[in-house]
Amino acid sequence: MQGIEGREVVVGELMVKQCVEEVVEVVNKGAEHHPYAFHVSGPRNISSPNWRELISSSWKDGNYRRTVIACFIQAVYLLELDRQENKKEETSLAPNWWKPFKYKVTQTLVDERDGSIFGAVLEWDRSAALSDFILMRPSGAPRAVLALRGTLLKSPTIRRDIEDDLRFLAWESLKGSVRFSTALEALKLIVEKYGSSNVCVAGHSLGAGFALQVGKTLAKQGVFVETHLFNPPSVSLAMSLRSIGEKAGFAWKRFKSILPSSAESQTNYEEKPAIIAKMCGKWIPHLYVNNSDYICCYYNEPAGNPNIQAKAADDSNKENTNPSHGQAAAKLFVMSKGKQKFLEAHGLEQWWSDDVELQLTVHNSKLISSQLKSLYTLPPPAPTQGKVQ
Repeated sequence: MQGIEGREVVVGELMVKQCVEEVVEVVNKGAEHHPYAFHVSGPRNISSPNWRELISSSWKDGNYRRTVIACFIQAVYLLELDRQENKKEETSLAPNWWKPFKYKVTQTLVDERDGSIFGAVLEWDRSAALSDFILMRPSGAPRAVLALRGTLLKSPTIRRDIEDDLRFLAWESLKGSVRFSTALEALKLIVEKYGSSNVCVAGHSLGAGFALQVGKTLAKQGVFVETHLFNPPSVSLAMSLRSIGEKAGFAWKRFKSILPSSAESQTNYEEKPAIIAKMCGKWIPHLYVNNSDYICCYYNEPAGNPNIQAKAADDSNKENTNPSHGQAAAKLFVMSKGKQKFLEAHGLEQWWSDDVELQLTVHNSKLISSQLKSLYTLPPPAPTQGKVQ
């Protein structure tokens, strides 16, 4: 009898084990077929780093660089979704978006207001690279990347995401957000660790707004970090109100232009372009926009648009808007597809798609000049010397 009971116990344990294995298999299959799984929606024609990178680095290719950085931002979106769904490491979707490129997450940026993950620091994974006989980091590959996600329309985090969206809409600034200070501190730390030339910051949508502002903050301090902005927000009430003020200001400045000007101010104006051009060459953010995306399409509005002639004619801003000075405020990559639906035009996936067609313009966009103007606003000259300090 005891032998029979023992066999029944063993059979019962085997059945339980089999059931558990079947459940795990179902879960893993579900993860494999998830629409956000890397092999389902990730880039198709892109290879993982290998020993050949020592001879010819893929990171020197602009398309490869854009694709990988966009994948890192997608990983941040999935880190938050994995957290919300309480996924374990074996079923998490996010890691597959950085592992193929031999990077690892060393820090997640958490919004203290709701506990959501809005950013991550990814660093070159030397041990993973060595396992594939990659003895050193490929030329051009950053040592660390700070990636920042945009708005997630999910209940656990939507409130704080929308709060920051509204903050930008109202004030065209995100500096009052806890995410700004957290992202800035994280960027400063990796710059101190690796040097600004080995670091880049990137973001999508709302995250691009944060990436622009933290990058600009460091640039004001003379620290220039490579910056990639996907579908950055370009519409705000502050911008609309400023446009009204600029038109009134233009009328006033036209009146002032007929008054005698001092030699000091003329000397100041003549010296500014060279200094500003020097600064522009050190920090040139990369912007990726789609004309069908009403959130970011205004970045492609040229300074010569008839609606903004007043601003283009404003002499006080010539150093930011006039291409004759040989300056480049930003590299603007415009999606050249035809009319698209908003969700497709604003999506991150388009930036690693196989049929992506981009037009590069290093260009005097009205909005780029407006966003970067504070970088190149120089202090007034000393009364006795009449020179820029």
